[in-house]
Amino acid sequence: MRAGMLSPLLRTTRPPIALGIAAGVSCVAAETGLSYLIKQVAPVTSLGMIYLLGVLLTATLWGLGLAVVTALVSVAVYHYVFLWPVNDSIELVVLPTFLVVALLASSMAGLARSSAAEVRERRMEADLAAEQARSLLRAPDLRSALPANSRRLAQALDLPSASIECGVASPDEHHTVFPLREGATTLGTLVVPSGLPQGTLRRLRRRIVPSLEALLGAACERETIGNALQATHDELRRVAERQAALRRVATLVARGTSSQALFQAVAGEMSRIVRAEFIAVTRFEIDGSMALVGIWNGGDLDPALRLGSRWPIGEGSVADLVRRTGRPGRVALDERAAGGFSEWARAQNLACGVGCPIAVEGRLWGATIAMSATPQPGDAEARMRDFTELVATAIANAESVAELAASRARVVAATDDTRRRIERDLHDGTQQHLVSLGLELRRAALSVPPGSDDLRKRLDRAVESIADVVENLREISRGLHPAILSMGGLEPAVKTLARRSGVPVELSMRGVRRLSERVEVAIYFIVSEALTNVTKHSRASVVDVDLHMRGTGVELRISDDGIGGSDPGHGSGLIGLKDRVEALGGRLEIVSPRGGGTTLLADIPLNGRA
Repeated sequence: MRAGMLSPLLRTTRPPIALGIAAGVSCVAAETGLSYLIKQVAPVTSLGMIYLLGVLLTATLWGLGLAVVTALVSVAVYHYVFLWPVNDSIELVVLPTFLVVALLASSMAGLARSSAAEVRERRMEADLAAEQARSLLRAPDLRSALPANSRRLAQALDLPSASIECGVASPDEHHTVFPLREGATTLGTLVVPSGLPQGTLRRLRRRIVPSLEALLGAACERETIGNALQATHDELRRVAERQAALRRVATLVARGTSSQALFQAVAGEMSRIVRAEFIAVTRFEIDGSMALVGIWNGGDLDPALRLGSRWPIGEGSVADLVRRTGRPGRVALDERAAGGFSEWARAQNLACGVGCPIAVEGRLWGATIAMSATPQPGDAEARMRDFTELVATAIANAESVAELAASRARVVAATDDTRRRIERDLHDGTQQHLVSLGLELRRAALSVPPGSDDLRKRLDRAVESIADVVENLREISRGLHPAILSMGGLEPAVKTLARRSGVPVELSMRGVRRLSERVEVAIYFIVSEALTNVTKHSRASVVDVDLHMRGTGVELRISDDGIGGSDPGHGSGLIGLKDRVEALGGRLEIVSPRGGGTTLLADIPLNGRA
């Protein structure tokens, strides 16, 4: 038989007794009619088996009592219709048989009902466990999922109420508790009303509680793993953010960004890592104060602390702590932190200050300071230290560059002074002596007596040699420091170089005016060295010299149509000129592809020195 046909027989609750009586009477009537129809073809004694069907039905659905009644009625009807008055002895066999069948059918029906109830309860418990497992294991927070699971448990078990609680709960006169344990650890407690039937309590203790213990254990383990994974994810995200911020700052340091822009960038990047309301990059001054060279304000604070302002270092402040110890530290921004901008911080409801020293080549340069309304985490100093090290590197690089530029400028200035002094000594000393010597020899030649033609010729040759030496000294003097540059300026000096060039020069000068001596000397020697190289090496037919002065600097372009392939690193005099230009804050570039000529580009800023 199909399950749909068996289900009415296996139901756990019995139908109404009135329906059972009606069913019994109907069965007896139907069985009697059926027996009467077939009594012509079947033995009378076998017709009693038909009445067993009604007994079996009533025993199965309504139990032993109604089955016995149905058996007695069936025996009476069977006896009255088919046996009486022929054979009364058959009742002695039929009646016990009917009673035994009724008892067996009732027992089997009860067993079937018990089995069906057990199966239904097991199925329900399995469905409940699966539903609770989905709810508990998917919930982001175990506590938030317990109320809904408690209501579902009470509904499934037909309880007045039920509560699954975390931790340990104590029983009272109104509630019974079932501890939910995993080993020696109590995961939670199942709380149900007092006075439940023993069968329900036994079911809870034997089947529901173990299932809940397994589910809570798995949910707690899943929550622990999830929290660990979330903590790891958060830490990795913070590390990635910190590394990205450090990379951005390091890029600015590598690019040689201005100190002001770098300090502002450091303050902004540090705010993302430290999570503070105010960040300051400070420089300690000689007079005991500190200057704000970089700040970041969260936007809701009073902008009294402006960039570039100077503040006293109050006693007990975070800046005072860093300056005294030279190490990172933190202070509470209470009344003990006096002076400086600690009072400003208290007025802005900032409660915690963390500082980290900026040490440049062994000396304390300043500090980075973070202020927040809530205490900073324990690793705030370590996070800030990475940024302060980059700041220290940038400051050291900037100071090194400044010192290098100043040193290079001093070398160039000393070289120019030496050239000028040598040129002056040659012009005023050696050259004048040679001219005087030539005049003496000329007078001596004129005073030679007749007949001494050979002596006169020797003296004339000596005078000519001295004149050649004087001219050579004059050329050397021009190379050391051209006098025309000092007297007439850059325009006539460059025109003179163009006229003396061995290769035709097409000269273009726009907006030329008098500049500082260092700039004019640099431009003069660049043009001179370039024209000399073109004459000696380029095999060019023409040279273009374009000198253009704009508001903030000088642009010089010298190009030829020669063979190219020039390498300034192999003995070229342009290396020294490049140092001279860079000492002035400019740049010098050479583009010389083979067969494509040579182009020299110079850009020199004036910086108000013209």
